Amino acid sequence: PSFDFQGSAKMGIDLIAGGRNKKVHRTAPKSDNVYLKLLVKLYQFLVRRTESKFNQVILKRLFQSKTNRAPLSLSKLAKFMEGKAGKIAVVVGTVTDDVRLFEVPKVRVAALRFTETARARITKAGGEALTFDQLALERPTGKDCVLLRGPKSQREAVKHFGAAGVPGSSAKPYVRSTGRKFEKARGRRKSRGYKA
Repeated sequence: PSFDFQGSAKMGIDLIAGGRNKKVHRTAPKSDNVYLKLLVKLYQFLVRRTESKFNQVILKRLFQSKTNRAPLSLSKLAKFMEGKAGKIAVVVGTVTDDVRLFEVPKVRVAALRFTETARARITKAGGEALTFDQLALERPTGKDCVLLRGPKSQREAVKHFGAAGVPGSSAKPYVRSTGRKFEKARGRRKSRGYKA
């Protein structure tokens, strides 16, 4: 309890639990990765010294959880970069390979991580896989950069959100096994209650 000048005890407000704390976004990454922390230092400097909105967005995304830094496949990257020759694609997350993409276009990409095959295919096509410190040196204000991000709703967990088995719902049930005996009776056919 806090005391006023008269000496009577008064209850304070728990600012974090439910009082006036409305700022709930991250101000630092949760990760202990030293390279990520160095990138944060670099982009905090750039945000302070440049008027660039691009750098502010990059910094915000560096703080995000892995769920919010969804991976982006090469095929999606190629699609987004059509007709944007000479620009650098920027992904605050992982760039992954896509075997369905037959020909990789020549692109310059800056990302936190590249899978081995994705990096190999980008460089083989005459492109370049950049790190964020290289990007900061080359484009400190984000001029001619295309900021991209992967689809967040493609995680396996998202498919299970909602009530499975309810009429009209397309939520995926958690099933012990796949086969004749599993999730095939009530709600799946007329003879067993109802067919959804």
